[in-house]
Amino acid sequence: MQACPPALGTSHGTAIWEQRLAKTRIFPVIMSGGSGTRIWPLSTQDRPKQFHALGAGRSMIEETALRFSGTHGDIEFLDPIVIAGQSHRDLVLELLGNSGVKLSALVLEPEGRNTAATAALAALVAQELDPGALVLLAPADHLVSRPKDLVAAVSAAARVVSDRIVVFGITPSGPETSYGYIHQGERLSDGVHTVTAFKEKPDAALAQSYLDEGGYSWNAGIFFFRPSLMLEEFEHAADIREGARAALARGRREGVEIHLDPATFAKVRSLPVDIAVMEKTRRAAVAPCDVGWADVGSWSELWRLSDKDAGGNAVSGSATLLDSANNLVRGEGVHVSAIGVSDLVIVATRDAVLVMPRSRAQDVKKVIPGQS
Repeated sequence: MQACPPALGTSHGTAIWEQRLAKTRIFPVIMSGGSGTRIWPLSTQDRPKQFHALGAGRSMIEETALRFSGTHGDIEFLDPIVIAGQSHRDLVLELLGNSGVKLSALVLEPEGRNTAATAALAALVAQELDPGALVLLAPADHLVSRPKDLVAAVSAAARVVSDRIVVFGITPSGPETSYGYIHQGERLSDGVHTVTAFKEKPDAALAQSYLDEGGYSWNAGIFFFRPSLMLEEFEHAADIREGARAALARGRREGVEIHLDPATFAKVRSLPVDIAVMEKTRRAAVAPCDVGWADVGSWSELWRLSDKDAGGNAVSGSATLLDSANNLVRGEGVHVSAIGVSDLVIVATRDAVLVMPRSRAQDVKKVIPGQS
């Protein structure tokens, strides 16, 4: 529902209201649907990686919500909207409640239908709550070590967002092959460019050529848009937009919670928003930024990001190491001891133990029980 202005005759209240309307109001919409299988056995279906503290003091979903909060110059972040799986309802409410985060809405998906449906839901719910607000759609499971720089990039992008869907591009630190790339074109405003092409995950040689050429960013999957514009740009995936709209309309409301209609949502086509909208729209823009971003997509990445001891070991939980170097060791509910080993990932939980060379971190999915 839209906020109401103060009663007539209250000059102080009217001044505050007018000042608030002068600011750019933004709903952070947090996508919490990822499974994080490459961080198994810590990350599981019951508690994916966004609900763990990885590389920060709080869980990743808490860090994301707090990153986009408060007022920053002409930008006002409203209470966030979270879109999560129905089975993670209690985790979302518990963790965000512990951090004092109030929700504008919690949209609960009976099953995952990929990010195009999520983007449509984000736009529809934001429109319903405050038709004048913008949407910043962000994954719950990323780290940002310089959040002020990301907020500054959002502020810069706000100058063009009335007529553009802005994706935030991360300045590459190397020829990474596990991310998609964005090629920027002409300058639209300070810090914002047109998009000339979205590139799929490249091989090492192609990734290096992107860096050599310049003008390429990693696709962080963070989108900034006016809700009505995003909905218009579902021109080539109107069925997804309308399926999301119907699941929302037929859903059940309980306070801030929106339980989507399961039968309707199950029929929504599963497609990434990059394919459904961003690769087809003529209104895409990119805001390249260097904000200390990481998606923590593997144990080797977490080792790189973690604080380490004198031997290069990243140790957390209950663990003891002797004559060991450059390992990631994590004991969750059990104690881990390692002697004379190097360059390993050793993760032990009450349910499973993972031991592998750090160089094989991308193979974790191949050994998860029940997955081929």
